[in-house]
Amino acid sequence: MVELQKIATEQRNPNTTHIDTLSTLEMVRLINQEDQKVALAVAQVAPEIARAIDVITRQLSQGGRLFYAGCGTSGRLGILDAVECPPTYSTDPELVQAIIAGGYPAIFRAVEGAEDDFDLGRRDLQERGFAPQDVLVGLAASGRTPYVLGAMSYARELGAAVIAVTCCPGSEVDRMADIGIAPNPGPEVITGSTRMKSGTAQKMVLNMLSTGTMIKLGKVYGNLMVDVKPSNEKLIRRCVTIVREAVGCEEDQAVSALEACGYRPKVAIVMLLKKIDAEQARELLEQAQGRIARVVEG
Repeated sequence: MVELQKIATEQRNPNTTHIDTLSTLEMVRLINQEDQKVALAVAQVAPEIARAIDVITRQLSQGGRLFYAGCGTSGRLGILDAVECPPTYSTDPELVQAIIAGGYPAIFRAVEGAEDDFDLGRRDLQERGFAPQDVLVGLAASGRTPYVLGAMSYARELGAAVIAVTCCPGSEVDRMADIGIAPNPGPEVITGSTRMKSGTAQKMVLNMLSTGTMIKLGKVYGNLMVDVKPSNEKLIRRCVTIVREAVGCEEDQAVSALEACGYRPKVAIVMLLKKIDAEQARELLEQAQGRIARVVEG
């Protein structure tokens, strides 16, 4: 077993050894200075992130699903990313899923011993019906969590694509993956508190993985989220704005088109750009695998 003091995320930060003696403003500025290192660390692993997006896109295009597996902060970040996909991109809730050691209770409080259970990671994936065409992203800041390793081991046995997101390059989690994404933002402000810089780094990577995949799946037109699900008043208004921005039309035209197609911005945009009805627009989008640009260019 690797000694904690040898793990990158457990190193003591020489810049913050006297943080407890600083004024409040000095403390905040020091934390902010350390946080600025996170984006630079993520930039260093951009090629690996891009490769992972291409793999996830390929598998989802072929009927696969995306799973995140993690513990503690890492697991909660996976859940956050997964649950935001349906309202943002109108995906089926089954398409992007997250499992966390300890299950639902662990979202809100630590479940003792769950992250140390190798077999639990395997069982949780089995219970979700994880299959060879799916993709697993193992999340572990320290790169050594048994629960995550168990899930990754099971996915590899099935021949599924396995990706890792960790803040410890060369760790066991990193080595087990087909694609290891391991930004190294440096020691935490508070030694071992991986909910800070490590958590931020993982969140940035997950943002890129899910957003990049959805863009490549045709759920974005320009930089507009044209597959947004209008589940509340704010999102209904956003649908109108999206259609107006994409088409350059007046509000009454956007509303009329949206009402005719059940408030599906993507369909409404094609209706207005091609001057066709909702059914024709849906047919064109289906032929173009949901990509508005292909319809417009055609």
